[in-house]
Amino acid sequence: MRRQGIWKVLGVVFVLAVALGGYGWYEQQRAADDGSPRGGPVELPSTQGDFSLSQMDDGQIAILFFGYTYCPDVCPMSMAVIRQVMQGLDDEQRQRVVPVMITVDPERDTIERLEEYVGYFGDDFIGAAGSEAQLEELAGRYNVVWRRVETPDSAMEYTVDHSSSLYLVDRDGQILQRVLYSPTPHPLRSALENELGG
Repeated sequence: MRRQGIWKVLGVVFVLAVALGGYGWYEQQRAADDGSPRGGPVELPSTQGDFSLSQMDDGQIAILFFGYTYCPDVCPMSMAVIRQVMQGLDDEQRQRVVPVMITVDPERDTIERLEEYVGYFGDDFIGAAGSEAQLEELAGRYNVVWRRVETPDSAMEYTVDHSSSLYLVDRDGQILQRVLYSPTPHPLRSALENELGG
């Protein structure tokens, strides 16, 4: 009987630890969302050679998204939303938009894998990957939060929890607008049309 009581207490402690860990993650992400990201230069190896925001023409806008190719839900949904919005632009507007996915899983997301992944969404999409140190520095400036979550019972071994805002950025790295995650294209379309003067 006493042993059962100990197991119940341990079970409650475990549940509380998991809940507090999840709440801590939520608070950390909320703090990032409430902050003011500074933005700045992005220079990373990519599926189209070395990518730099400064290579873009005046008037061009990058849509920066931080995600990873093994992401089961938010990333493919966000990429599909970007594709849908891109398809709704006219030719002149489309030339002014550069969609870029920056991986938060540099361990698994090679340039080759990124190339295959972004290719599903369109030829205009660029996949970029840097070292862990580059990612940490960049994520710090854009207030991107991510953490690796071990999943020992899964063939994937781990997943990556990450913030999911989209950033509209000019060639100088100035954040023109931050668009919070949405499974529908309306918020991104509205933000982009506003910046493109449409």
